[in-house]
Amino acid sequence: MGSPEMGRRALFALGTAMAWRAGAARAQPGAEAYPSRPIRFVVPFAAGGNSDVTARLFASQITARLGQAVVVENRSGATGAIGTEAVVRSRPDGYTLLIGSPGSIVNGPLLMAAPRYDTMADLVPVALLGQAPMVIILRPGLPVRDLQQLVAFSRTQPRGVTIGTSGVGGANHLPLELFKAATGANLVHVPYRGGGNTLPDFVAGNVDGVLIEMSSVLDLHRDGRGRILGIAAAHRSKQVPEVATFIEQGIDGFVAASFVGLFAPAGTPEPVLGALQGAISAAAADPEVLARLEAIGNNPPTGAELTTPGTVAFLQGELAKARQAIAIAGLKPE
Repeated sequence: MGSPEMGRRALFALGTAMAWRAGAARAQPGAEAYPSRPIRFVVPFAAGGNSDVTARLFASQITARLGQAVVVENRSGATGAIGTEAVVRSRPDGYTLLIGSPGSIVNGPLLMAAPRYDTMADLVPVALLGQAPMVIILRPGLPVRDLQQLVAFSRTQPRGVTIGTSGVGGANHLPLELFKAATGANLVHVPYRGGGNTLPDFVAGNVDGVLIEMSSVLDLHRDGRGRILGIAAAHRSKQVPEVATFIEQGIDGFVAASFVGLFAPAGTPEPVLGALQGAISAAAADPEVLARLEAIGNNPPTGAELTTPGTVAFLQGELAKARQAIAIAGLKPE
């Protein structure tokens, strides 16, 4: 049975969808109905990561609601800059859209000496699709069961403990640097081209651990191929209730999550944005979608996160936090 909260979400989504569809219906006479052909979601990271999984979930939902296929295309490289730039340079007609995350939207541009795009000027946020808390997962063969043991063990290793992330400036990189600064752990950063690319090396034992979205490694933890040591959230997850938060393990205020959002090139018509937002809002209130997001460890978007102004405000806050983290970690643009 649905909860009262789920019912409120459904009513909100229905109202939002109807309002945006009404706006789309008031498009200028003669304008092409949207969508009239397949839509492309560009994921600027390798397949298998949180951005990719969330993109495919919502792609199927938008396909069902708007009546056109939504194709997911992975274009990884340069911490998401290659795929992001391709969308920025595309025609602003709603048929080429970006699946954005902290690495490509927030951290990456701040750590580039010569950014290829201006996040806030060259893209318009459509809506958030979800947020996934970060975790540290370690190979089960290592004598480490929690974060304090990780810190202590790392200090005994002359070459440190290797921790993979999605890349320099990626969604996982800054939390790793902040963790090192907060604990003095001897961790060696191993950057990959996207979160999904770290996992085969981790499973093969070529890297000791990974700092990544919980949704990407739940199965590895559950079947014993990895051990999640801590979750960087305010509260424990229902998916892994046995895992303590970073805060519970003595790292005050340590919260880190990776958002996934849908973005369009600047100049995309309002009716197009409205049609997409209506479909996303309806999907975000669907009990099956909510269950799937929860199963993979993602928090669903709600309220203002399903609108352009609300997502802009969210991103401004994320940019401010990232600048602070970069300064604390002593990272320099390259």
